[in-house]
Amino acid sequence: MKYVLLICTPVDGEELSPEELAVDPRFTEYIDLVRSRDIVKGGARLRPSSDATTVRVQGDEVLLTDGPFVESKEYVAGFDIIEVADLDEAIALASRHPAALGGGSVEVRPVWE
Repeated sequence: MKYVLLICTPVDGEELSPEELAVDPRFTEYIDLVRSRDIVKGGARLRPSSDATTVRVQGDEVLLTDGPFVESKEYVAGFDIIEVADLDEAIALASRHPAALGGGSVEVRPVWE
């Protein structure tokens, strides 16, 4: 089954650069694990929510808002698309993600297929 792992980071948390992530042992161990098992099928790291633009349409008018619409203590910092046997395996993998271990969270959501 395919799942999306939504990697959530505290709004006031430390924002590591791609270069810092590449040498952080928490991330390198996790990346080595998922690569060795060919679990991750796609994904991306996202810019902070302060760089977001929210789009809404009311009638014929397109409304733009800088940033996210809701106030939150966390924001989605990235996502992974994984393919595993079942929800239990997806949860086990999410529980090993550095974001879940470092004060953030990982939301596991099944993909419609």
